[in-house]
Amino acid sequence: MSSFFKVLHKSKKSKARLGEIKTDHGIIKTPGFIAAATKGTIKSLSPQLIKEIGIQAGCVNTYHLVTHPGAEIIEKAGGIHKYAQLNIPLMSDSGGFQVFSLARKQNQRSNIKDQKYILNIKNSITKKANIRGEEQPLLVKISEDGVKFRSMFDGKLIEFTPEKSMEFQRKIGADINMAFDECTYYPSTHEYAEKAMERTHEWLERCVNFKARQRNFLSQRGPLHSTPYTLQPNQYLYGVIQGGTFEDLRKKSAEFVVSQDTPGVAIGGVSVGETKKEMRDQVRWVSDYLPKDRPVHLLGVGQIDDIIDLVKYGIDTFDCVEPTRLARMGTLYKMSNVKLQMTNKFQITNNKFENGEIDITRGIYKNNLEKVDEDCDCYVCRDFTKSYLHHLFKQREILGYTLATFHNLWVMEKLFEKIRKWIGSGLI
Repeated sequence: MSSFFKVLHKSKKSKARLGEIKTDHGIIKTPGFIAAATKGTIKSLSPQLIKEIGIQAGCVNTYHLVTHPGAEIIEKAGGIHKYAQLNIPLMSDSGGFQVFSLARKQNQRSNIKDQKYILNIKNSITKKANIRGEEQPLLVKISEDGVKFRSMFDGKLIEFTPEKSMEFQRKIGADINMAFDECTYYPSTHEYAEKAMERTHEWLERCVNFKARQRNFLSQRGPLHSTPYTLQPNQYLYGVIQGGTFEDLRKKSAEFVVSQDTPGVAIGGVSVGETKKEMRDQVRWVSDYLPKDRPVHLLGVGQIDDIIDLVKYGIDTFDCVEPTRLARMGTLYKMSNVKLQMTNKFQITNNKFENGEIDITRGIYKNNLEKVDEDCDCYVCRDFTKSYLHHLFKQREILGYTLATFHNLWVMEKLFEKIRKWIGSGLI
């Protein structure tokens, strides 16, 4: 595992650390941001622009890639890196968040008081469920073994189990794979959160065993033999800590997941509707249990103030759709806001950072010929004005989404560069 992750420096003020995650497709300097590459693309950006920004890594979504174009075609193309021409380290989630979101939505629509009763569903269900604004598959069956649903593209029945998730991720070929887990809904009862945690632990063991069987089969066959179970080079498995908003469950889950000795560890089930305090508590509770020699990833968290606070608990990488999603809505980060938040001089009004973002769709920018962000030196801010970006968004020109996304991810990379510098100099 030492070849996969190396700690370069430890803070004396907190659990923050500097490190490197080494993959076949490059090195991730930590703490680092994993950009959303959900369907094999960082939305609106070409591979050349990704390189220019300096994006270190991306996170592809197993659920969506299995639904379309299918894991098999990606495997035939040589893996997601070749298929999408993404020459950066890639992480793949397990599909667990999406498939269990279906259960939550159907639970809400069926007026079932506790999601645990979903596991007793015996008849087929064909209600639609929104998945963070993406496609709406049809849930068919949920069991202790996994989930079955019908694709909205072609009606094909697709099943996710721990073993199938591992096989899908093998075919997709991302460098880092997440174990199949159940993302506990919020708010949940302690009873349900505990059962979901226990399922997650059982599934982690099955994921670990399945990967071990794959390796053993390959080693027995030898390199000259063709086999459908050929592993992509150096794929690293992360176990996922769950437990909801309950301290005892979070600590119990952290102990178990870390004990499985997977190359990395992730914290899941956060930022799913709880308050910022609750989310921070969930990370704080497990911080003493996190491995000192393996990377730790926080799933689905990426607001600037969260990142600044949570690296202090030993989080090495973060992923979040917010920078790219906000960009497509015309919301641009301000470099000055990053600097203020890092020095704790920002003001909070109605739970929002005052003057923290630019809504470029507002009419006040129609005739504003100032650069997009006076404090930013990215390509967008050097060459374009607020008026031009406002024009692009009002006319729904695709270039507007590209420029806004470029800027937001540039700001995120600069944020992490600053965080790494501050850890190295003893300020964090």
